[in-house]
Amino acid sequence: MQLNITCIPGDGIGPEIVNEAKKVLNKVGQVYGHTMNFTDILMGGASIDVHGVPLTEEAVATAKAADAVLMGSIGGDTTTSPWYKLPPNKRPEAGLLAIRKALNLFANLRPAVLYHELAGACPLKEEISDKGFDIMIMRELTGGLYFGERKTEEVNGVLKATDTLTYDENEIRRIAIKGFDIAMKRRKKVTSVDKANVLDSSRLWRKVVEEVAKDYPEVTLEHMLVDNCAMQLVKDPSQFDVVLTENMFGDILSDEASMVTGSIGMLASASLNDTKFGLYEPSHGSAPDIAGKNIANPIATILSAAMMLRYSFDLDKEADAIENAVKQVLKEGYRTGDIMSEGCTKVLCDEMGNLLAERIK
Repeated sequence: MQLNITCIPGDGIGPEIVNEAKKVLNKVGQVYGHTMNFTDILMGGASIDVHGVPLTEEAVATAKAADAVLMGSIGGDTTTSPWYKLPPNKRPEAGLLAIRKALNLFANLRPAVLYHELAGACPLKEEISDKGFDIMIMRELTGGLYFGERKTEEVNGVLKATDTLTYDENEIRRIAIKGFDIAMKRRKKVTSVDKANVLDSSRLWRKVVEEVAKDYPEVTLEHMLVDNCAMQLVKDPSQFDVVLTENMFGDILSDEASMVTGSIGMLASASLNDTKFGLYEPSHGSAPDIAGKNIANPIATILSAAMMLRYSFDLDKEADAIENAVKQVLKEGYRTGDIMSEGCTKVLCDEMGNLLAERIK
């Protein structure tokens, strides 16, 4: 199979971690008989340095022509970098917002996985962390409160701010379908999170999700109010499989879920459109303070590559091979500096990439 992948190395540690992801993907190609065709484009500060803008039309065209996009990280030090003296629409992160819009990426996937070997980093009680967890937060990314009409006005001498939360049934249906499709690849359970006891938008959300659920009889659906979900994530995260929710709730809950894993350097993410196309990136930032030192943790990017194989190419065995390699390397006691603990072997960024590639079977 030919896999045409546009890569955005980006800024900071981005080029280092993307290089290791390519290394692992090439090994997957060798073992499973696929050809990886990588095309690099500039985005963020790297694009500003060359083109004067964070994203060019040519780069967008290249991304659209690919089967999927794999990204490292965008941005730099906001206090010292000259990029942040530019107008907001010319700064590195503007490129990320622009490419999400250009590619119509409405579904954000944020896995939160607690590996047994890293359970000690989990801030929850031992009896909770010992059970482990593997959650997929499915967040609607282009609607809701963040994209509704907003205004600030003076009314009778008092400043008044208004933000509008709006969803239509089509926006809800397409993210629900994605959520159920992904549940079918996992443990076949969807927890739909809303605030249906208060909000009309949530009542419509619940109605449409129930309609979509009828097409997935193998998937168990439960509804949960967002405040309860926030509590349950710290009480018993192992109960969740796919958490399906709207934009603002997903923004908050995905950050909460990532924190209970104890290590953001292990967390992948994906943003999908209404086809198999997606943009895959680690959840962490560009870490400019350690850029170029070969000490970054590439695992989040490599796990993002595994998500790309699973969701854009339907290559589940190949994705499993990468995820199993990560588990094996952790079991053998290899760690980058950010996840280092007593009794383990500390390795560099490229050494971690080599270890993972060697264990692809």
